[in-house]
Amino acid sequence: MRLDKFLKVSRIIKRRSVAKEIADKGRIQIGDRIAKSSTDLSVGDVLTIGFGNKTLVVRVDELVDTTKKGDAESMYTVVSSEDKNTK
Repeated sequence: MRLDKFLKVSRIIKRRSVAKEIADKGRIQIGDRIAKSSTDLSVGDVLTIGFGNKTLVVRVDELVDTTKKGDAESMYTVVSSEDKNTK
């Protein structure tokens, strides 16, 4: 599954166009490499996503094409979440 589609379906990012924009700006890493929006994901991949002042690290647990809102969180596990403004 493409990175931008995973971010939308899992509801980490609400719109696929926004997910594509963030990825293409180099703000998402898979492991230690910078990912583009078209990068294929696998179960077990660890994503590091930079949202301005927040960094979110998630592990991919499941890849499905569509999901209900309540089931979206089962697609990933939050490994860590860091807010750069909090000291």
